[in-house]
Amino acid sequence: MHFLPEKIDNYVVDHSQQEPNILKELTRETWQKVLNPRMLSGAFQGRVLSIITKLIQPTNILEIGTYTGYSALCLAEGLSSEGKIFTIDKNEELETLQNKYFEKSGYRNQIEQFVGNALEIIPTINEKFDLVFIDADKSNYINYFHLIIDKMNPGGIILSDNVLWSGKVVEELKPKDKDTKVLLEYNKLLNEDARIETVLLPIRDGLTISRVK
Repeated sequence: MHFLPEKIDNYVVDHSQQEPNILKELTRETWQKVLNPRMLSGAFQGRVLSIITKLIQPTNILEIGTYTGYSALCLAEGLSSEGKIFTIDKNEELETLQNKYFEKSGYRNQIEQFVGNALEIIPTINEKFDLVFIDADKSNYINYFHLIIDKMNPGGIILSDNVLWSGKVVEELKPKDKDTKVLLEYNKLLNEDARIETVLLPIRDGLTISRVK
């Protein structure tokens, strides 16, 4: 969902860094072969992720929700030379496509993939993180936050995607809409938790940046 007028949105995209060719290829193949291709981060948000990680130059990144690997490759662009991304997705059928582009990207040795339930996998990763990107099932956003907050280095950044949820966060809540209910609670948590400072950006479907104090 775009919250800016179309002409302004197009101007923003046209005057932002363009995505690398490998990501254009991955986008095409995702739309050709994978269900729900709209789950891709997309070119503009991908450049936002890229520039944030280049500013931070993290050593360890945790990504919750790999999908076809687009956002992982964007985040890898700013990794320190010894850096590593730990990326988790529950869909094992996507692993082959992820690997194809991880190999082509040159970041293969810096990306460690996990397939399965992130709630079970995260506690097994014995690392501290400089950057975490949460872009998985919305109903577990609060659970993910509680799992990763004590694994963050001071000054670390937590990025949370889809926090505006197509504008549903400001509409009347439907009784069976669990995802929106959790996102409302999650956004409140990020705004009030004393361990972090948070800014919610109206970029595409909403992207929150939270800095660990």
